[in-house]
Amino acid sequence: MIQRMSHATIYVLDQDVAKDFYVNKLGLEVKVDQSLPTGFRWLTVAPKGQSDLEIILMKVGSGGDFVKMKGGTAEKNGTRDVETIAALLKKGCFGPGAFQTSDCRKTFEELKAKGVEFVSEPKDQFYGVEAVFKDPFGNWFSMTQPKNY
Repeated sequence: MIQRMSHATIYVLDQDVAKDFYVNKLGLEVKVDQSLPTGFRWLTVAPKGQSDLEIILMKVGSGGDFVKMKGGTAEKNGTRDVETIAALLKKGCFGPGAFQTSDCRKTFEELKAKGVEFVSEPKDQFYGVEAVFKDPFGNWFSMTQPKNY
């Protein structure tokens, strides 16, 4: 039986830029930053104090079956897959999730002062107060203060 989710992936175009954004602007902490001899980099972050979930900052095209075989159709298709995903990312087609905060308006002001780009300012919703921001690659996130705060 599945008991919990331990990792979730956010696709990025540059892991150094992603690390800077998620750590220095959003205030998350690095959990793992390890490069393998193959050149693959395993980079995870999490909100400070949250130990049950790590966010994988995965460079588009660095994992999975994007480019498995060299030469021929598989490589061409893999390159096209990477280009397609990168283009969709830049268009803002991915909203990987929601971050929770105890004070959405205060956190909005703090993050805006650090240069975080917001798509929408804090607004009262039926579930609480929500603002929406983007990372440097186009991923967008809900930042929510639930009604119970």
